[in-house]
Amino acid sequence: MDKANDTVERVLTGITTTGTPHLGNYVGAIRPAIEASRDSNRESFFFLADYHGIIKCQDPALLRQSALEVAATWLALGLDPDRVVFYRQSDVPEIMELTWMLSCVCAKGLMNRSHAYKAAVADNEQAGADPDHAITMGLFSYPVLMAADILLFNARHVPVGRDQIQHIEMARDMAQRFNHIYGEHFVLPEAVIDDSVAVLAGLDGRKMSKSYNNTIPLFLPEKKLQKSINKINTNLLEPGEPKLTEDSAVFQIWQAFATAEQTDYMREQFAAGIAWGQAKKELFALVNEQLQEPRQRYQELLESGEEIERILLQGAEKARARAVPTMAVLRQALGIQSMARV
Repeated sequence: MDKANDTVERVLTGITTTGTPHLGNYVGAIRPAIEASRDSNRESFFFLADYHGIIKCQDPALLRQSALEVAATWLALGLDPDRVVFYRQSDVPEIMELTWMLSCVCAKGLMNRSHAYKAAVADNEQAGADPDHAITMGLFSYPVLMAADILLFNARHVPVGRDQIQHIEMARDMAQRFNHIYGEHFVLPEAVIDDSVAVLAGLDGRKMSKSYNNTIPLFLPEKKLQKSINKINTNLLEPGEPKLTEDSAVFQIWQAFATAEQTDYMREQFAAGIAWGQAKKELFALVNEQLQEPRQRYQELLESGEEIERILLQGAEKARARAVPTMAVLRQALGIQSMARV
């Protein structure tokens, strides 16, 4: 079994292929993950979670387009496929095989406690519907698929938001149960929470999220980016009136893209009563300058999906070079093997 080397930190990040990446995704997940992947003491796995995507998205064209946009985004922003293992989940069939193996040791009661499932049941009950109305087995059991994503490569560290900690704990439970029955095969994964990562406010002041429809897409053309930034909600303070940086979406986004010196500058401008129009104008210039080059690269990748496909297939080869021997060991542990070898 390919257990994680103690001298190398093995990290795995799944990227759901639904929706278009926005500034919040970039600041909160993409940028820190790409920076961390450049650490020579870290072995990084990044994958497009397209099987997870079909749980919520059952529009094939939308799923394909989202996968293309997500892959192009990460590559345009500097993810180096030669340094990491970057692959599409559906190109590694061993993930689904391990999902079934884990399903056979996972208690149903564990899945009953999944936050996503409980929330869906609560919504149905509040609406007076059957508790399981429109709840698919995909939604119910996707923590098992997530566990397979992690355990197949014995990733010890999994960067997640606080709302995903439960899924890492579930993966640990499944790994422990499997190890108890079939021997020590899986490293127990650990959730990695980075509280220093910025959480951006969206156009309406709430957390930037596709579910709130308050996002600023990452690679908007310049004019559309400027229009989106101009739509950010602000208070009614006039030019010359001091403004607070706390709870200001304009300042939050500025701080996420600015250097320490630039942040100090804008804090001084807020205290001096900068006009909201001027603050948004300067914010657009700052963000646009940083995104110009990757935006061009992003468009080039979108126009030629062949390069993305080549990169993903090469990544799948690297992933399967790990996955195939791992699954051979696991099959033997379960008693699924050639009769000639018995």
